[in-house]
Amino acid sequence: MTVGAGISVSDDGKLMVLGDCILHDVPDNIVVTPASGGALANGAFIGVVSDQMGSRRVFPIGKLEGLRFMCVFRFKMWWMTQRMGTCGQDIPFETQFLIVEARDGSHFDIENEDESAAYVVFLPILEGDFRAVLQGNERNELEICLESGDPAVDEFEGGHLVFVAAGSDPFDVITNAVKSVEKHLQTFSHRERKKMPDMLNWFGWCTWDAFYTNVTSESLKEGLESLEKGGIPPKFVIIDDGWQSVGMDPNGTEFRADNAANFANRLTHIKENHKFQKDGKEGHRVEDPALGLRHIVTEIKEKHALKYAYVWHAITGYWGGVRPDVTEMEHYESKLAYPISSPGVQANEPDQALDMIIKNGLGLVNPEKVFNFYDELHSYLASAGIDGVKVDVQNILETLGAGHGGRVKLARKYHQALEASIARNFCNNDIISCMSHNTDGLYSAKRTAVIRASDDFWPRDPASHTIHIASVAYNTVFLGEFMQPDWDMFHSLHPMAEYHGAARAVGGCAIYVSDKPGQHDFKLLRKLVLPDGSILRAKLPGRPTRDCLFSDPARDGKSLLKIWNLNEFTGVIGIFNCQGAGWCKVGKTNIIHDLQPGTITGYIKATDVDYLPKVTDDGWNGDSVIYSHLGGELIYLPNNATMPLTLKAREYEVFTVIPVKILSNGSKFAPIGLIEMFNSGGAIKELRYQSGISVNIDMKVRGCGLFGAYSSTQPKRITVDSEEVGFEYEDGSGLVTLSLRVPEEELYLWSITIEL
Repeated sequence: MTVGAGISVSDDGKLMVLGDCILHDVPDNIVVTPASGGALANGAFIGVVSDQMGSRRVFPIGKLEGLRFMCVFRFKMWWMTQRMGTCGQDIPFETQFLIVEARDGSHFDIENEDESAAYVVFLPILEGDFRAVLQGNERNELEICLESGDPAVDEFEGGHLVFVAAGSDPFDVITNAVKSVEKHLQTFSHRERKKMPDMLNWFGWCTWDAFYTNVTSESLKEGLESLEKGGIPPKFVIIDDGWQSVGMDPNGTEFRADNAANFANRLTHIKENHKFQKDGKEGHRVEDPALGLRHIVTEIKEKHALKYAYVWHAITGYWGGVRPDVTEMEHYESKLAYPISSPGVQANEPDQALDMIIKNGLGLVNPEKVFNFYDELHSYLASAGIDGVKVDVQNILETLGAGHGGRVKLARKYHQALEASIARNFCNNDIISCMSHNTDGLYSAKRTAVIRASDDFWPRDPASHTIHIASVAYNTVFLGEFMQPDWDMFHSLHPMAEYHGAARAVGGCAIYVSDKPGQHDFKLLRKLVLPDGSILRAKLPGRPTRDCLFSDPARDGKSLLKIWNLNEFTGVIGIFNCQGAGWCKVGKTNIIHDLQPGTITGYIKATDVDYLPKVTDDGWNGDSVIYSHLGGELIYLPNNATMPLTLKAREYEVFTVIPVKILSNGSKFAPIGLIEMFNSGGAIKELRYQSGISVNIDMKVRGCGLFGAYSSTQPKRITVDSEEVGFEYEDGSGLVTLSLRVPEEELYLWSITIEL
């Protein structure tokens, strides 16, 4: 693989990367500093020489024209989405990640390598108390926008504002670039170095869409019982907004969103409200901890064998912060602050929630006291049996930097305190970061390992569903380097439920629903969840295949979205027709731009699973078999072969991709997994080949149902846990199938031996 050294500005004002001109008309005040030492050797920093002062400055760094790119930018203050284009004016405000195709990379060999391909990654980063983002202008200039968020913080160095790296493998380039920035800043950690919470491996239920802020201890029990009765037991629960003690100021202005959250409310106590107290009465707080939150958490854990219980809270306590001068809360020294949003955010989409918080102000805990606040809150929750937290509204901190040394300094103070409290009170790193798509937080997170990857699942917004899948996939290209992306809850009983479920199966994420009691599709859930409540989670964050990186599967009317992931011995590809809706840069909102998007034909190949060679041995010749989940077909694909696929609007398909093993007796074999599950191959945990008089394939397999494999010859015998079992064999396709019963033990591994 070509690595990304050789980044410089030529005498005639061109930013040259690997011999290609990426930007031209580069201003004289732009400097490129080669990175040095270890992981930093494969990139360079773009900086600016300027004697200008100010808390917000914009600097052009050169013109981008005639090259395909994909960027992710904040279309809302809280969330990012993707944008594709070919010139600088196509790059939106608040762009936090940019990848440019310097040379076409559409043709690859068995290793998915094309030495003629070149990809250039731009990462605007943090320098001192300033945060950099990218944006374009009408002259096709790529600009750096530098902000501190505090008028008093107006001096900057400017030498290391954007990290640039390049190479022939886009995913490796991105990973190495983020690791280089990690080494340079030393303020955050790459995802691979973080501890993943175990809740990711289990099915869960969230109270939000089911009850919104009207959730009670009784409705909590009702929701868990409803799923368990259908044979799909949740093993974690998220008690979302609605459990806390909150209230408005006497002179506050109420603002209720469609989902009933009142953004004018502030936290009035760290303990639960009366709805989660035993025989609780409004306006009365019980002092006995056994009668508080603990009573319901203990009950649901014992009755439903729950492993993990999370609760929701905002990073500032609640939407309106912590109410100042409230009894038992005075020591947090909360003071009213009035958010000031960045011009770049305002230009993309004004936000009603932020507007109401601005009107009422936010009770901001003294940054010097915020660890005490988190620690007292989390220690109380832990004593009540709570295992973790979903921390929401995180990007609000960027609007509150004035008087605190700026947005970067304030965010880092809060994130350091939050992570320290999580480490002290929740031993499994149980935290989900939410509404947190800004680099202030990403580049300050050393421990947090899970992040919501897109705007919410909106069950009643027809435009949102295809947008959701595409946004998560492309956001993950960037976010997946920092944390495991969380695809959000969905409804199992919904017109787009299968579409959402299939995407989560290839996303490598937690799988949880927010179904109302009694409103479930258990047939769908059984494709995602095993009877013991565990899931077949893929190993990586699910990302678009490299031939999808620069196409626009939401707007161009011709492209399908393909998302790839890996299991221990197989790959998986989800393919989605996402056309018809997207973010409108004119209207500044998501819209349906095509009411009847057409049928699209694309193709798949084994090497769409970018790292597939990593799960096979050195002797692999490139031949694979693929199994289609909906079609139920097993297809043999020789090396470099492709297979066409046609999908109508809002349709999907999931393929398990398995490298073919040529055995010592000349037979060919490839294990598929549990073929009734979306991610079939996730069931195979161990695989070993033994040669002798016969060839034996030994596997350890988790789960139950129909197990499938490809074999070019009919097996002589198959045993499961040393007992011979019946099986079926299709001569035409080579499909071998056998049934596995529901195991008695949780996470049980069947020992399967196939003799050829």
